[in-house]
Amino acid sequence: MRFKIVPPLPVRLLLFPLAVLGCGGASAEHEDPSSEPRVGILSLPSGWSSIEPGGETTCSRGDPFTYFVRPGTVNRLIVEFRGGGACWDATTCSFAGALFQETVGEDALTTGIYDHENPDNPFKDWHHVYIPYCTADVHWGDNVATYGEGSQAVTIQHKGAVNVRAALGWIYENVSAPEKIFVTGCSAGAYGAILWSAHLREHYKSASVIEFADSGAGIITETFFRDSLPSWKPEGAYPTWIPGLDPAELARLSALYEKIGAHYPDMRLSQYNTVYDEDQAFFFNAMGGGDAQAWSDAMRAEIAEIEASTPNFRSFLAAGSAHCILWRPEFYTLESRGARLVQWLDGLANGAPPSSVACDACGSP
Repeated sequence: MRFKIVPPLPVRLLLFPLAVLGCGGASAEHEDPSSEPRVGILSLPSGWSSIEPGGETTCSRGDPFTYFVRPGTVNRLIVEFRGGGACWDATTCSFAGALFQETVGEDALTTGIYDHENPDNPFKDWHHVYIPYCTADVHWGDNVATYGEGSQAVTIQHKGAVNVRAALGWIYENVSAPEKIFVTGCSAGAYGAILWSAHLREHYKSASVIEFADSGAGIITETFFRDSLPSWKPEGAYPTWIPGLDPAELARLSALYEKIGAHYPDMRLSQYNTVYDEDQAFFFNAMGGGDAQAWSDAMRAEIAEIEASTPNFRSFLAAGSAHCILWRPEFYTLESRGARLVQWLDGLANGAPPSSVACDACGSP
């Protein structure tokens, strides 16, 4: 699927009535309301459009960054962060394209949550902003880091936070007062979802904000947090206005959920994982954390801790080892302990908060 290229300047200009731009026209008292120009996100054509913000935005090796926007028909908004691995040292950053997404590709965006013809899709009529990922820093970074030495040195532009701020700036200009915002993302995008959900909630003070992290439980090693995470310089993206949010606590993602959930008790925070997620277990092992069983045990303990400390948090744990659900056709059929995920999400976004769900026959690695 190809996306229509929409230059950013004309899109921004469409925010203003023609008279403001000095284009003349009939006086307001004689205007036909049906002829008024569609502004903001509604000025875009139907389907997906791409926006290249330029400026300081970039992918990890200097390729241009682009994000995608699809106007809906209701005053509700999805803000989605794409996944795609990460890197943090000379070894992980040297495998070009193997461990992390390096460029903005042309994702299909037709199945799962993107199937806008499926009547079971709770989000089929919502506006949708899709923020790609190509900076290897879980959408948090603002640094240029060089790993290795001499001919083996590799330089990575960890500019995920810069890219996100560009997309959020467009959203703030073009979606003035959404009724609801569903902030989501799979894998590395799940980390982006929880961190930036606080920014969206702070900006849109009257909106209902629902966060759904797909397959990003935040199980990392203390060594990674101490020696590797600082190379991304993520501190500029932290919601520092939240009292008591100590950056040192973010070694465990549970602290971020707890602080955001306490500061915004009206938000709904959530996670989805499979019990032996192969990708999350792989990266945990690459950090020196252990095998799939070790990751699974740590993940379940972490979920239990968040649920104990954060009343507005819910979790959905499914059997198996598949990574991410948002884009899969199984988004509509997957069940755990008799609960169908798509119906659970419908309740999370549109009804009474559902109870957490955990598989009772989860299998083995």
